[in-house]
Amino acid sequence: MTGAPASGAVSVLAHGIGAQHDLPLSPFYAFAGAFAALFVSFLALGLLWSTSRFRGESAGRPLPAAVQRAADARATRVVARALGLAGALLVVLNLLIGPADPDRNPAPGAVYVLLWVGLVPASLLLGPVWRLLNPLRTLHLLGCRALGRDPEAGRPLPVRLGMWPAAAGLLAFTWLELVAPDPASPTALLVFLGLYAAVHLTGAACYGARWFDHADAFEVYSGLLARLSPVGRRPADRRLVLRSPFNGLDATPQLPGLVATVCVMLGSTAYDGFSDAPRWITTVQTSALGRTTTATLGLLGAVVLVATLYGLCAGATRIVCGRLPHPLTAFAHSLVPIALGYLVAHYFTLFATEGPRTVLLALGADRPAPPEPPLGPGGVATLQVLAIVTGHVLGVIAAHDRSVRLLPSGRAVIGQLPLLILMIAYTVGGLALLIA
Repeated sequence: MTGAPASGAVSVLAHGIGAQHDLPLSPFYAFAGAFAALFVSFLALGLLWSTSRFRGESAGRPLPAAVQRAADARATRVVARALGLAGALLVVLNLLIGPADPDRNPAPGAVYVLLWVGLVPASLLLGPVWRLLNPLRTLHLLGCRALGRDPEAGRPLPVRLGMWPAAAGLLAFTWLELVAPDPASPTALLVFLGLYAAVHLTGAACYGARWFDHADAFEVYSGLLARLSPVGRRPADRRLVLRSPFNGLDATPQLPGLVATVCVMLGSTAYDGFSDAPRWITTVQTSALGRTTTATLGLLGAVVLVATLYGLCAGATRIVCGRLPHPLTAFAHSLVPIALGYLVAHYFTLFATEGPRTVLLALGADRPAPPEPPLGPGGVATLQVLAIVTGHVLGVIAAHDRSVRLLPSGRAVIGQLPLLILMIAYTVGGLALLIA
């Protein structure tokens, strides 16, 4: 969200970023700075970075033993599960018996702001926190204990399944947030949450708790963002470590559906920005197909466009460099920091204003006014450009390190040209959404 928050929780929650087209942003300086950052980083990497430097999950300096014990203590996990379950129950109760007016009900803000947006800073600072807080995982655990079953027991997960259920879940949630006629209504949220819980509890009953690792949209969303956290866990010895975020990013599993998941993250955020453009609002309102159908096609079109550009880039890289194992997933991890940059640019003000307001509503305040944004229009504009450009530069670095590892030494730099063109295209699109 950018600029001042829209009046009323309904409009704010229905469009996650609010009005942004009056920001004091110079197109020339924004695009010139972005191009300079991308080209300079690309040239510097090509000249100075000739061998892979990232070591994935084997990297990191162990945290003190006391921190490890506290993090792994049974009490810590019980408290986290209890907090997640209690929060979910409060949301459901407010949807069932709370005020119908979203301006007085904290449940929509809890879902769209504290959960969806709040998971971004929480995962960056603490790692994949939703794995501990996930109320569905807790309900599955309690059900298994009541039945005397091992929560990990179940059929083997089909390899082809990968992250595809998570991609579908993220697309469904962003459709509810950005397209549904009344996304803040208790009925709409109850139907979505009920169906979501039924699907994932059924999946966990069939495949065990590992279902949530790759299929739960919010766990996968939190886990991908947590790849950029300085705190990680080494699989070999289960030690908590401080690490370069690039090492965590480099260890992103190359699973089926990874590209789709990241493209949904990117495409839905891009559509959120585009949907606020006056021209698109007019198109939606006057379309013969109807508002919901037109907006749905717009959301799907944004995701397909992002995925198509990435697919063309992967194909071009393979043509330039010859045989490349898993060309689609090989560089998909480099899209994660780009998605993070878009999320920060689009939702910073929303979280800073509607987050405290939602907490005040939950504490019993009646129609509290959101606090003033922490940054003025100029500060917001600067933050947005920096977030988008930084995300793309980090993506260039991640892609370069993977290139010098996978591609022949003579083609490592030229093989990145399609990726550089892709980064430029995404950067232009992201900045255009802020300026248009």
